[in-house]
Amino acid sequence: MKIQEGILDRNGFALRYRIEGTGDPLLVIGSSLFYQRWFSPLLRKNLQFIFLDHRGFCEAPAAVPATSEPCTLEEILDDMDALRRQLNLEKWWVAGHSGHGYMALEYAKKFNDRVIGVVLIAMAPSLSTENHAIAELHFDTLAESDRIRAFKKNMEELPALLEADPSQAFLVYNLALTPKSWRNYETEVKRFWEGVYINMPVIDHLWGIVFRDIDITSHLEDFYTPVWLALGKFDFVTGPGEQWTTITKHFPDLTIELFEHSAHNPAYEEAELFNQKLLNWMAVCK
Repeated sequence: MKIQEGILDRNGFALRYRIEGTGDPLLVIGSSLFYQRWFSPLLRKNLQFIFLDHRGFCEAPAAVPATSEPCTLEEILDDMDALRRQLNLEKWWVAGHSGHGYMALEYAKKFNDRVIGVVLIAMAPSLSTENHAIAELHFDTLAESDRIRAFKKNMEELPALLEADPSQAFLVYNLALTPKSWRNYETEVKRFWEGVYINMPVIDHLWGIVFRDIDITSHLEDFYTPVWLALGKFDFVTGPGEQWTTITKHFPDLTIELFEHSAHNPAYEEAELFNQKLLNWMAVCK
């Protein structure tokens, strides 16, 4: 399989991208390293994956001063489209998992005529305090006692780990969330993160402020791009699928698939079924 790697230079941010597979181009925004390991290799037979780092996974240039807003969502959306132009693509599919789903969806709103469809995976309506409470109740209701104990143990160890290396806070926190984010919480999750650079000021701003306050129902009045949302039944990070009930009416074309044996990672945890459902939906959209 032919693999192409390159750099998208955006005002000193050297954003890595990796292209592999055959078929329609699918942009996956997030960490190019993490997600190339996360999606099923079999999907490369049907799709041309374009994995792109955003600024949260890239070292900031020395010339950029530290501010309370180290990176805006608009800048990330423009970075994404800059890669499309650099690759001379007229249209592509866009995908985002978890918090990266907000990037994929907002990109599609801004560059509607450049997007065939949007793939959202394990995305909550927002990362608001209310959503966190809903997800916590979901965990308390469905989680097994062993899972709850494992999570509590991780939370007890978390402060010391954060203090030991604050620059890796995003990674450390995600590893601690394993009992909530993986159906099999004994999965060796750290291997997905090997070599991933984490720009904590950018991550803190986006996940802590932008995605906390985001309203995904805004600017949907003239948005007719198909959207596919994959949710895991046991996703204790995102919370239950029922929280989307009042939101679906805002989307003209939204398909929701619930994966009964997954948590926060259905593309990996139920790869075969995920691949089938995704490709079937794409075939209908074209």
